[in-house]
Amino acid sequence: MSPVGRQMQNRRFGFYLLYTVIAALGMIIATSVAAAQVADGPWMNSKLSPEERADMVLKQLTLDEKLALLHGNGMAHVPQWQMPLSQLTNGGAGYVEGVKRLGIPPLVISDAGYGVRDSGANGRYSTAMPSSLGAAASWDQDSACEFGTVIGQELRAQGFNMTLGGGVDLAREPRNGRSFEYAGEDPLLAGTVVGNLMKCEQAQHVVGDIKHYVMNDQETGRFFVNSVISKRAMQESDLLAFHIAISIANPGAVMCSYNRINGDFGCENSYTLRDVLEQEWGFRGFVISDWGGTHSTEKASAAGLDQEQPMADFFGPKLKEAVEAGRVPMSEIDDHARRVLYAEFLSGIVDDPPQKSVVDVEKGFEVAQRVEEKSIVLLKNSPTVLPINPSRVHTIAMIGGHADVGMISGGGSAQVDPPGGNAIMPPGKGATIWQKPVWFPTSPLEALQTVLPNAKIDFDPGTDPKSAANLAKSADLAIVFAYQCLAEDMDVPSLSLPDNQDALIEQVAAANPHTIVVLETGTAVTMPWIDKVAGVVEAWYAGSSGHKALANVFVGDVNPAGKLPLSFPKSEADLPHPDAPKIPSESRHAGDVADSGAPTADASAHAGYAVHYDEGPEVGYKWYEAQNKKPLFPFGFGLSYTTYAYSGLSVDSTARTARFTVKNTGKRTGTEIAQVYGRLPKGSDESFKRLAGWKRITLAPGESQIVTIAIDDRVLKTFDEEKNAWNLRPGKYQVLAGSSSDNTPLIASLAVR
Repeated sequence: MSPVGRQMQNRRFGFYLLYTVIAALGMIIATSVAAAQVADGPWMNSKLSPEERADMVLKQLTLDEKLALLHGNGMAHVPQWQMPLSQLTNGGAGYVEGVKRLGIPPLVISDAGYGVRDSGANGRYSTAMPSSLGAAASWDQDSACEFGTVIGQELRAQGFNMTLGGGVDLAREPRNGRSFEYAGEDPLLAGTVVGNLMKCEQAQHVVGDIKHYVMNDQETGRFFVNSVISKRAMQESDLLAFHIAISIANPGAVMCSYNRINGDFGCENSYTLRDVLEQEWGFRGFVISDWGGTHSTEKASAAGLDQEQPMADFFGPKLKEAVEAGRVPMSEIDDHARRVLYAEFLSGIVDDPPQKSVVDVEKGFEVAQRVEEKSIVLLKNSPTVLPINPSRVHTIAMIGGHADVGMISGGGSAQVDPPGGNAIMPPGKGATIWQKPVWFPTSPLEALQTVLPNAKIDFDPGTDPKSAANLAKSADLAIVFAYQCLAEDMDVPSLSLPDNQDALIEQVAAANPHTIVVLETGTAVTMPWIDKVAGVVEAWYAGSSGHKALANVFVGDVNPAGKLPLSFPKSEADLPHPDAPKIPSESRHAGDVADSGAPTADASAHAGYAVHYDEGPEVGYKWYEAQNKKPLFPFGFGLSYTTYAYSGLSVDSTARTARFTVKNTGKRTGTEIAQVYGRLPKGSDESFKRLAGWKRITLAPGESQIVTIAIDDRVLKTFDEEKNAWNLRPGKYQVLAGSSSDNTPLIASLAVR
């Protein structure tokens, strides 16, 4: 840091210190007057509604106490984000003062995308669940609930009472470095999975969070990119996903995003915050900014931002001065503070604050394994390769991916620390710790050897394709582990596997026709070798017990049932935006925020950088159908070790349900995810199908089951911008049922009058 910068930081710190001392003096005086109120205050009656309790507390607060609820207090481990109370963050992401004299606890906040962040760095332990994208591949609300329950319990055990998880942004840009934190390309699937995850996480008495609201669909230029999209298209896609998630989870908080949306930053966008989130949807919790994502005081406050994080640059002294000068009405401050208080009562952290305890490690392992077993997607399988037959397979060549020692995880603020540290030391000096590939010590080799004790398994690192091919040639079966590193604050340049892995797979497959590829990826990948391998298994980022789950699938102890939550394109040329996101050279300057990593740097210098989502609501499979393109693997696709047949679709237009029969026509018990899609009436300007419901059903060999699935008409409605209203137009809607978005053999009609 330069001397000038250090001087400015010292001045700011001194200003915050003075502000904190003054506020503390006010609190001491107030405490001496009303210390007895804590136990006897009527707001401590848990039989009252969160709204009633919040209103009661609000009437007791001074202006300084209200303002203290509206901003963070820095991060202990980040030098540029320091305030006098930063040491109280518990090693987490942030700290918000409570009101001790009234029994209102502080918010102690942690990142927790797929597990509690920085546990290792803080001398603790947390479970890594499979990535959120992997959990979405299970299409299972119960798995999502288990996922959230474990994280909520482990947050509390570490002393946190608020989570920063719940990513719902759609996979419009599959090269997005945070794709693994989200739940795919469909609003109904993403909203349902993440909504159930966060509902069960908040049920553990932590304040829940849904993020990053909204259109935060790429990381390139994330602090300033302008996401340009029509209101109708946004309502029918990304906003719909958030609405579904919020309606299920009823979270205490929603995190607004860094990016601009049609010109205004996400954290000062009156359309998305005030008009949609608060007024149309009736959201009662508070809007929390992404870290450093606040850009103004009066505009942000009026637009609906309730809490600035992690500092008080705009919602501290500046906000108090604006109130006292009459530029911000007290009604706005009361609304912000009431929402924070409501979230605290809603989540239960007032009545049941966290007590530090020992994490239930075994439970975490068990849940992580169950979720991963449901999330693994079998993409290709010749009849003779999977499941592995021990009577035929005596020698296995395991190649690449550091599969002898571990499995890769997702990076950035979602990163979970592996016990004992990174299982490998990644080569190169270019990657920062923030984006460094991290392998959990979950060895597929050891797990497979455990379930195949009589097989001889040899490992080759794959760094020399010729050596790997030689090993494969001498084995009954070759398994190549391929990985893709994703992390926050980066997008991948392409969907190709990095580090020459495509060439490795080509050579191994040429040497052994019985080659299986295991993909450890955070998004879709292209597969130029797909016709040359016998099997492909998508394991995602597999979590703390991923190796055991994968081994069980390999030997058939678990019949894979996962289905893709996003389409896999044949090439980037098939995407709505074929070229990878890039910041135009004319937008760059010395000290660019993309280089400095400072969200509040001079974003105005990049005001012209925009991504135009001209595809509108045609995200993923909807785009491919509208463009008459075939993806490599479609949304909703996934194979099994058995087969299924669909028949007899009927639709009840009054009850809006679809009814049909699914039969297991194979020789193994399996779970099928039966899917129902809808298509708007003829004459509509949106002819693509859209997911309208699904059901997981488990069938024994030869067993049939009549399945009834409710048709969710939210996905069949169109948004009228002029009337600012949704419309379910009269007519005959086509209803389709089948095993994936491009395999819907059953067709019937739904009449809407």
